Amino acid sequence: MSAPRFGAKHWLARGGHVLLLAAFVTFLAFPFYWMVLTTFKETKDLIDLKHNPFLFNLPPTLENLRVLFHDTEFGRWILNTVGVGALVTAITLLLAVPAGYALARLSGRWGQRLGIAIFLTYLIPPTILFIPFSRIIGDLGLQDSLWSLVLVYPSFTVPFCTWLMMGFFKSIPRDIEEAAMVDGLSRFGAFVEVVLPVSSAGILTVVIFTLTLVMQEFVYALTFITSSSHYTVSVGVPTFLVRGDVYFWGSLMGACLIVSLPVAVLYNFFVDRFVAGFTVGAVK
Repeated sequence: MSAPRFGAKHWLARGGHVLLLAAFVTFLAFPFYWMVLTTFKETKDLIDLKHNPFLFNLPPTLENLRVLFHDTEFGRWILNTVGVGALVTAITLLLAVPAGYALARLSGRWGQRLGIAIFLTYLIPPTILFIPFSRIIGDLGLQDSLWSLVLVYPSFTVPFCTWLMMGFFKSIPRDIEEAAMVDGLSRFGAFVEVVLPVSSAGILTVVIFTLTLVMQEFVYALTFITSSSHYTVSVGVPTFLVRGDVYFWGSLMGACLIVSLPVAVLYNFFVDRFVAGFTVGAVK
């Protein structure tokens, strides 16, 4: 009698696990399904309440993508976003990685205090800072320039990434560096040839975090940029595809789909290292 009971419990638990996993996958995949559906639906199919909103009631159309790419400067906005993201990521890595390493190896309580102080600057709301930043950008003559975003964005990516890398470097034993220095490497050589390769998960976390933040930032991009040709995606899409009470839903969903798919693929390929970088940097 015990074997059948065990088998029934086993299959019941496995079935519950599969149902739970299927519900979780459906919940996560539904936004992408909805974006694809809305992107290729005709407008009258979207607004007709008699039609099933989860299916194509009329043949799919490419009109929404035509509006997105031909009636707006969406391609230019993507290039602007990628360019700003690449420069901000490079600046963030150049400043945050050495700073995090220095704070992690700083002995005593000063290292921890400085790390907390740097992280607290990240918590200042952007709505408080954009007014003084506007004055600085004006004095430097960078109004309506993408360089204004390259200058401002590191002000909130560097503090958080420094704190993140500090926690990650603390999890790396000092013995590794000391052994490399005994073999003839300098402190900087040990950092470049030994510590950085071990820290690839933390560095990847910084890259993904910075790119995601640049892609979704709205306040500074709206404040400093006035020409449509200089817009980033986060500002250009709602500015040109929301006109009063008229929403170009198909084109809006097409823009969201095109922008979100590369980020989703990037997260999917490196999810293990990304989670490891965040958990080690935050917890340890």
